[in-house]
This record gives sequence, C-alpha cells and structure tokens, in this order.
Amino acid sequence: QVQPVESGGGLVQPGGSLRLSCAASESTFNRETVGWFRQAPGKEREFVAAIKWLGGLSNYAEYADTVKGRFSISRDNSKNTVYLQMNSLKPEDTAIYYCAAGVQTTMRGPYNFWGQGTQVTVSS
Repeated sequence: QVQPVESGGGLVQPGGSLRLSCAASESTFNRETVGWFRQAPGKEREFVAAIKWLGGLSNYAEYADTVKGRFSISRDNSKNTVYLQMNSLKPEDTAIYYCAAGVQTTMRGPYNFWGQGTQVTVSS
C-alpha cells in the first residue's frame, strides 16, 4: 500500500469539466483498489467512485448515484495514476476531493492510505 497524492483541483464554472489525478510513486499502487471521496462544507464525507484492476487492461469501476453518468474513473498503470474525469459539474460538486488506496479493500472501503485532498470549486 502506497501513499497517494491528488492533483488537478481548481475553480470551474457550472457545466464545466475537470480531471483529477491520483498518483503514487510505486507500481504496487496499481494492484490496490483506489477510491475517490469528497467532503463538502458542512457535509459528511461521501463516496464518489472507485476502481479495481482485474489484470491486463480490465478494470471494475463503481460510482455513487449522484455522479453516475457525469464522472468517469480510469487508470494508467504505466504512470501509477488513477484519474477522475468530472463533466457537467454542478455547484453541489464543490468539495475537497480525496483519493484513497488499499489492499484487500472493498470498493467503498475501508481504505488504508489517504491523500491530502484537492479542492474543487464549481461557481459562476
């Protein structure tokens, strides 16, 4: 299990897009289940999406209902990186987004290693 690092957050207008990255320094990261979570001001932390490498080019992904159809999770094992593509962003998507990784982890947790978070702000 490896400490992940998030990047790619920022300010975007409603309807816009952002791509977040979750990277690790070691290839063992590719064998870990990786999840994205977010916490909005005054709200509880919530599950966003997760991905599990099944081998080769095959992955299994799961999404929260609130982001299904708008967000897409993927990974590039050559770069030890997991991405979260966020489209059609809404103000309610504003939150700190966290990346988490774990071995022998179910899609929604528990996770062992967490990033520091990256701020996503959706505002006009």
